[in-house]
Amino acid sequence: MTEIAHGAVVALPGEAIVSRWWRTLDKGVLGALVLLFAIGLLLGFAASVPLAERNGLAPFHYVQRQAVFGTMAFAVMISVSMMTPQVVRRLGVLGFFVAAVALMLLPVLGTDFGKGATRWYSLGFASLQPSEFLKPVFVIMCAWLMASSAEPGGPPGKSISFAILVVIIAFLALQPDFGQAMLTIVAWSSIYFVAGAPIILLTGIIGAVGVVGIVAYNNSEHFARRIDGFLSPEVDPRTQMGYAIDAIREGGFFGTGVNEGRVKWILPDAHTDFIIAVAAEEYGLLMVLCIVALFAFITARCLLRLCVERDAFIRLAGTGLTVLLAAQAFINLGVAVRLLPAKGMTLPFVSYGGSSLIAMGLLMGMLLCFTRVRPQAEIGDHLLSNGYR
Repeated sequence: MTEIAHGAVVALPGEAIVSRWWRTLDKGVLGALVLLFAIGLLLGFAASVPLAERNGLAPFHYVQRQAVFGTMAFAVMISVSMMTPQVVRRLGVLGFFVAAVALMLLPVLGTDFGKGATRWYSLGFASLQPSEFLKPVFVIMCAWLMASSAEPGGPPGKSISFAILVVIIAFLALQPDFGQAMLTIVAWSSIYFVAGAPIILLTGIIGAVGVVGIVAYNNSEHFARRIDGFLSPEVDPRTQMGYAIDAIREGGFFGTGVNEGRVKWILPDAHTDFIIAVAAEEYGLLMVLCIVALFAFITARCLLRLCVERDAFIRLAGTGLTVLLAAQAFINLGVAVRLLPAKGMTLPFVSYGGSSLIAMGLLMGMLLCFTRVRPQAEIGDHLLSNGYR
């Protein structure tokens, strides 16, 4: 067998697990993630102080919590990235069932924290959002099903994964959480596309999403209000969107200066959904372009590595996870500049949030595992192992 996979790497006799992990890891992606988290902490020193003051807490209470969540997220990411793809697949499938049950029990046991959408479990000391953890394990589940369907005698994985998608979307719509529902559809579609979906079928799915959107608009006041606000030719300057746009415009190219921004004192979600408005106001366009460049680098780097991957499951799962990360970042940034309707979605590794940060650590741990350099057999060996003679 020929050793090829993003370069030739052969296991060294007696090499320690950590040493082999570091040698085969995509250090560029890991470095970009560290930079994103560092930027998030920097912005947190500005954005979370007003929130702490309103809640009667120490000025840097939320920054300290973010540092703790970040430590947990990176611990999860590194631990998962050290696993083999087979172990990640098994844990992902098991985690999917746990996260799906937690999502389905939200209408009974969940809370909305006064935000009009039942998306969280209150744990007293913190809150847990099941949909954040569901997304990466949903990708693993669907990738496994679709990869298995290509094997001789395999299950109808594409049909089963579509049925699972419909069920998950239904429960997300009940919260309602149309942003996470859209992300789930995008991730599934990307996996299906790479697995060889007909363009006609994908076009039909897009049409179905449009029909569902119309139904949701006519039956959900929460959804209709956000769409109407987005389509309105004028932006109410007293809304979150209005304040965010003013802050971005005020920041200009170089920003108003450290701790000189005003939007953080006005927006209740300045530390989460609109963290980019704080970045643009205080640090200017340069900071925003830096953040965009880091996400673009991670996305391109991972997709390029997956292009030469010969294992069907790894290729499908890695693509789904990469698209999931990129799509969430794009939606958050698009909402802040009014390219998209308000979604209530965090910016990965930058926004404040325990569930989001730890779930993203899990996602990137899986992705770093799949993009590690390792030996691969010739394509003929894979065909023979799958029963083709």
